[in-house]
Amino acid sequence: MIDLYYWPTPNGHKVTLLLEELADAGAKLEYAIRPVDIGKGDQFEPDFLAISPNNKMPAIVDHAPVDGGAPISVFESGAILLYLANRTGRFFGDDVRRKVEVNQWLMWQMGGLGPMTGQYGHFHVYAPEDIAYAKTRYANEANRLLGVLDRRLSGRAFVAGDDYTIADMAIYPWVNAYDKAPIDMAPYPELRRWHAAIAARPATQRAYALAKQVNPDAGKPMGDEEKKLLFGIDPKR
Repeated sequence: MIDLYYWPTPNGHKVTLLLEELADAGAKLEYAIRPVDIGKGDQFEPDFLAISPNNKMPAIVDHAPVDGGAPISVFESGAILLYLANRTGRFFGDDVRRKVEVNQWLMWQMGGLGPMTGQYGHFHVYAPEDIAYAKTRYANEANRLLGVLDRRLSGRAFVAGDDYTIADMAIYPWVNAYDKAPIDMAPYPELRRWHAAIAARPATQRAYALAKQVNPDAGKPMGDEEKKLLFGIDPKR
């Protein structure tokens, strides 16, 4: 059994995408969702910090690791995807060259698309001040990265080739993640094709259905106290 410490955010969706895909691939791992309400400060509770010292979700605890030893906890979404893919032998590749392809695009998301798109969303949706420089800076960088991805997908079904992998699962939730600040996707036909194909997968639909189950208020405006907890700033200042 795996405990998944989860809240419906782009990084949270990555792990449910993989867990649901594993079920469809015949490598199902039983898991239980342990909600971490980041708007109420659950991420700062001592029990959670013992698992995820960076006070971020998602995190997992594998209570039956393959070595038969004590439970293994993993924090950071990319590390979780790698752990689960290696544990099951699915969605990562069977040889060193394939693994390199998958791993470099996973790291591209972790180090580029996620952080830059996150900053885009922060300054376009959540920031207490309208800072034109920041909005332009991160919009430009988000679009640059989407262009990189669009070119990469030309002639490929998925980012690492013909097979769907954890790299795709990591990237998908961060593409146009902010309904209140949508990016024009017209310039990216390959990306739109890829995104639609993943959205249509049954596992994707099940993974995203968990959002409303775990947080019925998902999508509603964020209150001031939530913003203080998440961003460490007073929105009224």
